[in-house]
Amino acid sequence: MRTAVILARHPDFRVQAVSCRDDHTGWSAPEPSRMYEMVLPRRGGFRRLGRGGAEFVDPTLGYLAVPGEEQRFAHPAGGDECTSVHLSARLWRDLFAQRPAPAVVHLDARIDLAHRLLLAAAARPDPDFAAAERLVRLVGVAAAPAPDAPERDRRLVEAARAALHDGGPEAGGLLPLARALGVSPYRLSRSFQALLGVPLTRYRNRLRVGRALDLLAAGAGPAAVAAELGFADQAHLTRTVRAHVGHTPGELRRLLRPA
Repeated sequence: MRTAVILARHPDFRVQAVSCRDDHTGWSAPEPSRMYEMVLPRRGGFRRLGRGGAEFVDPTLGYLAVPGEEQRFAHPAGGDECTSVHLSARLWRDLFAQRPAPAVVHLDARIDLAHRLLLAAAARPDPDFAAAERLVRLVGVAAAPAPDAPERDRRLVEAARAALHDGGPEAGGLLPLARALGVSPYRLSRSFQALLGVPLTRYRNRLRVGRALDLLAAGAGPAAVAAELGFADQAHLTRTVRAHVGHTPGELRRLLRPA
């Protein structure tokens, strides 16, 4: 079951909150895309087969679809919640006149914050400026072409990302994760950074910062967030969050609070 709520509407773009509760583990029938679209997951995850190959899509990886592109979906992890941004052909040309549009979008913590600020701007009655400015900044930062990589490395990194997302015992460190995936720690570390452009440690902290943003936006205090997410103390949380998004947890709590 899929539902969509329009958050902002403009002649050149539409921002929607999409919730999906499908639970089928196999690939769906082909679904041709009918629009230019950027999809940014907020919670949960699913698998997508598109022009970039098969990917596990979660809050650390989104995608860009183009009209006529054949897509298939699978939901082995259950439901998910995403932001879907539909772009007009004119705006798409404006944004990608100087560079090709990538198939996938790697979402670091700064892009996660830009995504949340777009959602906050979409709630205000000013799509021509507030939402439009946040949207073009988000696309401009997020849509850098992803590096090419051998298929075996792509599969390895996808499996590592899924394990880190699920948070099982094998995701407690580089060594147990490499053992669980049946590869050397060196190969896992090297492949991860080569494909995603960041060390595995920073990626794992990016996941924790995303969860911290959820808790801070819901009103939790920094000390409670640090304890909930396993940071050594509030100072450790503050250093990590500032390194990823340039703000302290206290600043983010105020910034993300609903107007």
